[in-house]
Amino acid sequence: MGGAFKDIQFELRDGVGRIVLNRPPLNVLNITMMEEVQAALREAQAAADTRAIVFSATGRMFSAGVDIAEHTHDLMERMLTAFHGIFRLMTDGEVPTLAVVQGHALGGGCELACFCDLVLAAQGAKFGQPEIAVGVFPPVAAALFPHLMGGRKAAELVLTGDAIPAEEAHRIGLINAVVPADQLASETDRLLGRLTDKSAAVLRVAKRALRAGMAGGFDQALPTIEAMYTKSLMALEDPDEGLKAFMEKRKPVWKHR
Repeated sequence: MGGAFKDIQFELRDGVGRIVLNRPPLNVLNITMMEEVQAALREAQAAADTRAIVFSATGRMFSAGVDIAEHTHDLMERMLTAFHGIFRLMTDGEVPTLAVVQGHALGGGCELACFCDLVLAAQGAKFGQPEIAVGVFPPVAAALFPHLMGGRKAAELVLTGDAIPAEEAHRIGLINAVVPADQLASETDRLLGRLTDKSAAVLRVAKRALRAGMAGGFDQALPTIEAMYTKSLMALEDPDEGLKAFMEKRKPVWKHR
């Protein structure tokens, strides 16, 4: 299932929503495309059994970023609303997200990939925020990168605009893994398999807990997360099934609720 789109491909099947950037050759993000990504995200997040949402792209590059031609005084507000709307949906949504980067992820493309919970990249991919070179800066990266990699490296990437290879992105904690290009599809399937065998309902509470941990210091976050555990998590049916299956030495049969 999945709606018909012009600049993306979308499929929702077997607990996985797949959003493919499909605006060759560089998958530049224009307003129409951003609004399509939002619609696909809403559909994937609305299905109770969705265990993962995967972002990938056609062609040789994940995305060269936001369409400069639409960065005008007339369109800027609509463009920012459409672009940041994607991240607000991902922040409010509780489905784990995975980015699969087969080429360069630059500017808004880098922000989109790195905002995902998990990021896989092919060898040869690069990540960068070149906005400063054209006289602007990347708001999402400025908000996100210091949490992921600390202030020094975040400052270097945002202030210089330099792109870094996938191996360095991995070393500083921006992405999860770098694999040979010909293994990217199989590694994606392997990682997805480690999500799709879990309870969708439990994954959502766990992601909410991680978000609370990211937002505050340990002393503030732990009581919030404890409340999620005792109230939200233990109100579900799947934790009982998971614990029972473990004791009975069998695979759990999730109801995703």
